[in-house]
Parts: sequence; C-alpha cells; structure tokens
Amino acid sequence: MRTAYSVKTVRAAERALMARLPEGALMQRAAAGLAAACADLLGRVYGSRIVLLVGSGDNGGDTLYAGARLARRGAGVTAVLLAPEHTHPGGLAALRRAGGTVAPSRQEDGIPAFLAAAEERIRRADLAVDGIVGIGGKGGLRPDAAPLAALAGESRAVVVAVDLPSGVEADSGEVRGAAVRADVTVTFGTHKPALLVDPAREYAGSVRLVEIGLDLPAEAELEALQHADVAALLPAPTAESDKYRRGVVGVAAGSARYPGAAVLAVSGALRGGAGAVRYVGPAGQAVIARYPETLVSDRGPAKAGQVQAWVVGPGAGDDAATVAEVLEADVPVLVDADGLRLADRDAVRARTAPTLMTPHAGEAAALLGVAREEVEGSRLAAVRELAARYGATVLLKGSTTLVADPEGGPVRVNATGTPWLATAGSGDVLSGLTGSLLAAGLSPRDAGSVGAYLHGLAGRYAADGAPAGAHDVADAIPEAWRDVRDLRD
Repeated sequence: MRTAYSVKTVRAAERALMARLPEGALMQRAAAGLAAACADLLGRVYGSRIVLLVGSGDNGGDTLYAGARLARRGAGVTAVLLAPEHTHPGGLAALRRAGGTVAPSRQEDGIPAFLAAAEERIRRADLAVDGIVGIGGKGGLRPDAAPLAALAGESRAVVVAVDLPSGVEADSGEVRGAAVRADVTVTFGTHKPALLVDPAREYAGSVRLVEIGLDLPAEAELEALQHADVAALLPAPTAESDKYRRGVVGVAAGSARYPGAAVLAVSGALRGGAGAVRYVGPAGQAVIARYPETLVSDRGPAKAGQVQAWVVGPGAGDDAATVAEVLEADVPVLVDADGLRLADRDAVRARTAPTLMTPHAGEAAALLGVAREEVEGSRLAAVRELAARYGATVLLKGSTTLVADPEGGPVRVNATGTPWLATAGSGDVLSGLTGSLLAAGLSPRDAGSVGAYLHGLAGRYAADGAPAGAHDVADAIPEAWRDVRDLRD
C-alpha cells in the first residue's frame, strides 16, 4: 500500500531522525537520492548541462548538494538563486567546490538581467531541478519565480521537482497559482498528499520515493491501494457457497426516461462478486432482455426479497419515494446519481446500517452548496466535509477517486482510471459493481476502494487508447478482476 503523510507528521519524523544522526547527514541522504535519480534520467552525466532553480531553506540545500555530486561526475551545473541572501550556505559552498557555477542574481544585476541569464541557462539545459519551494509552501509561486517555472516547462529539459513541485500545496493537493510542472518528482521519506491527489498530482509527473529512514506513525493521511491490497480484499466463493451465501445485491434504478441506467448498473452488479442481483424498477423488461439471470421484481424495494445491500439512484429521475424506501432498509446502501439529489440528509444520517455515497464533482458541489470548481480544486477537503455532513462514507469520483469515512481516518485514493471513463453510463457500472461488493461483505470503505480500482482498470482495458462505451467497461471487469486476483493465486 502506498501511503502519504502530512507536512506536520513529516517534519516531526525528520526532527526525531536528525536528533540521532550527525549534523547534515539527513540532507546528504536526500541529496544522494536526488542525484542518483537525476543521473538515471540523464543516462550519461559527464558533459550534460544541468540548471538548479534554488530557493531558500533545506529544499534549496538538498538541490545544491545534489548538484555538487553531479558536478563532480562531470556535469556542467549552474545554480539560479532566487533568494541569494537565504541560500543554504553549506550547499552553495559544496557546489562551488565541485566546479559548479552561479548565475547572476537579481540583487546584483536587477530583475531583467537575472531573468535573461536564467532563461539562457534553462533553454540550454538537459535537466532542470526545481528546488524553489519546499513542502511548506503556500499559495503558488511568487512573481519572480513564476517566469522560471514557465521557462522550465517550455524548455527541452527534463524537469525534476525536489520533494514536491514548487507552487502546489503539500497537504491539500491544491494549486492556487503558478506552479512547476515536473516530469519527475523525487520525494523523500514518504509521499505527500499532493503527490496522490489532483489537481496537484498532475504537476508531479512520475514520482520516485527516496527512503531516508523516517519513522512514521501507523496511520497515514492518505492510502492508495495497490494490486496486492485489492487482491486480498476480493470476495471469493468457498466450496459451501451458494448464490445467497455469496450475497444478493438489490438495484433500484432506471426510469421510463433512463432505462439504460438500470441495465448498466445491473451489468456492473453482476460482475462484482455477489451471488445474485435483484432488480426493482420500471426498466425490468430492458434488464431481463439483456441479463436474463437477474431477479426482477415490480413490487418495490421492501417486497422484492432479501438482499444484503442496495444500490439506488442511477437514472431514477424524480422517484424520491423509492430512494426513501431503500434508505429505510437495514442493510448497506449505495446512493448514486439522481439518488444523491433525492436523498434526505437527515434520513441518511439516521440510518444505522452503513451508507456509501458516490458523487462526481458536480453532484458533490450541489450537496455542499459550492461551485464545482471549488470541489475540483480542493478535493480532499470536499470529500471529508461531505462524509461528515451526511454521516456516510463518500466516494468522490474523478481523475483521482477519493473514499472518506465519516469518522475520519486515512482517505483512500485511487488513480487507476483513464479519461476515457468520462462517458455516459460509466458511473452506473461503478455503482452496480461497488454495490455488489457491499453485498459480498466488504465494508463501504473497502467496497468503494476496490470498486474504483477495478472500474479504473476495466476502463483502461476497454479503451486501450480509443473511445469505449460504458458497456465495454462492464465487459472488461472480469479481465481486471483476473489481473488483480493472479497475485493472490
């Protein structure tokens, strides 16, 4: 499992480690890892041209010491100092001893000459190292640093961020101004939340973790499941299993206007590990024609027969009565799409059985009473707030899907998806798949995490670089399941 920790936690772990090490040893560990990553990217260090964009503090020190190591291997290394009066003195001295140079500063020659000199070096560089701002930075880059970030992004140089791209906020993943767009981020000790959550994640490029010996607490801020974690959670039938022991999921979805939503939700549910799917709603004929194994009822959720979990809302239109009836059931309930709009918040909060809500950013914004852009720009805060307001587990869909419990704890992050999943009906497939996992016995947090992971993989397999429909995604779920399960077997 990949984990991410807050700045406060990382700082505390760094202080504890530094107290046990000789002075400067921790920075040298970070610099050695950074230099090794840069050398790997260059392939041939000798004769390469490297520019260091250096801010103040330890982040700049890591950058300068790494630059010194590369200079000793024959690279031409030039440092551009954004805060000459606060540059790490030991790192700067090491760079100069190794034969590195320093570009004219704005203090000496003024801002125009400083920018012109920096531009010349960036445009000629094979590698540009972003050591402008560390993990404590807030609010985007300052006006004097923003042009350098833009120049690096436009150049042919490979851009390497030190610990975190400068200008993104480590704990929230927010980007509130100009920021460096890195090709690679070399981070130390642990991932930071911004490296896993958009919008900041897209600025980080490929992330390389350098272990430096931090002793971190068991509970992280974020968790990102990997194949092995998902494999361990997949439900599997035993020799004594029958369709009822494996779990039955009820799907209350669709309407005269949106019968396809019911079909797609059922398609996901049939592939999610439960033993049977009960469908309730006006699209029974469409469902049974496509999936004759479905148990179809027209008597309403309360009289449809026993289920271990319900999915309600996809394509429901204005059928608030069905949503309310499902919320009264004493089994886990997944609420999606129209059901999110129709569900009474007090009714959700009053439930004793678990509830899982699965909004996209627009739906989450409507529930929170904010603009969609606010949710997309602050996804971690939004998913936590929504979970707290409704007393429910929330799966916030998007480029990085987040799953948060109402009691707090680590937020789960999933990034297996593809932009091709942004297609009509894809979310209905996800709701059915995840509801089936709930019926099979997974907790809302695990069902949401595993459902998003499999759904994302299925989207990749279905698209394979070309457009795919929601039904293609459903058809690819077994392939994704087998891919993950192979690690367990």
